[in-house]
Amino acid sequence: MLRTMTHGRALGSMHVAALMFGLTGIFGKLIQTGPLVIVFGRAVFAVLALLAFARIFVRPILRDVTPTRFLQLALCGVFLGIHWLTFFHAVKVAGVGIATLGFASFPAFVVILEMLFWQERPSKMDLLKVALICAGLILVAPTFDLGNDATTGLLWATFSGLCFAAVSVGNRLTSGDLHAVQVACWQNIVIVACLLPFSAGALISIETLDWLWIGLLGLLCTGLAHGLFVASLSVLKARVASLFFALEPVYGILFAWYLFGEEPTMRMILGGLLIISALALVRKAPQPA
Repeated sequence: MLRTMTHGRALGSMHVAALMFGLTGIFGKLIQTGPLVIVFGRAVFAVLALLAFARIFVRPILRDVTPTRFLQLALCGVFLGIHWLTFFHAVKVAGVGIATLGFASFPAFVVILEMLFWQERPSKMDLLKVALICAGLILVAPTFDLGNDATTGLLWATFSGLCFAAVSVGNRLTSGDLHAVQVACWQNIVIVACLLPFSAGALISIETLDWLWIGLLGLLCTGLAHGLFVASLSVLKARVASLFFALEPVYGILFAWYLFGEEPTMRMILGGLLIISALALVRKAPQPA
């Protein structure tokens, strides 16, 4: 797969990956069960898909995974699980559009966390990203009343962005020479192990259609999207790949508008444009989740 990846195919693959990531909130809206079961099911199907990709990349998932490295990956897996739980909760509370835009705040948190943990002084471009995201979130919020579902959902989605930023920064610290598919696979295994005791009882009552949506969520939006993303990075530069992340909230909002009638307000459109502009300024593409 890697040997036949041309520049044109890489661009196409990255575009498909962005589309798959953008569908995450859509599947979360379609699935009737709660976030806990959604995340557990997503992680199960993601592990299966990522194990298949590990064979394609000829990268056994146990290679170079020391006990210390596993503990680091496990901690990142916990944050990844919290990120997914809070994101799907935001989808249920406020809808796909607000949840997607709130999550898109993660670049601002990456800047803050890297400053705290690496004492890296943010550049003017980094500060511009933070300012754009903060202004965008203020516009997206319909009101500052915590009794409003849209505002509450936006806060949950923003917290989801913080957790994803923690995963991205943690991967920078812990991944080392591990392949990105290995990292994602182990983190999803940790999510499965953590949520199994709390999800086992609810699995019996899941409807067949929900199983279909959960399977597609895990296989397409996690396994396939991540595999295409990793394969494309063998050809594309990280800053080019990062531009495709700006398409993720666009796809999410458009699909939610078409499928669920979640028509964005003018404030939401303006705020979204500011947040997407900040995403387009990201120099290094984060690990997708």
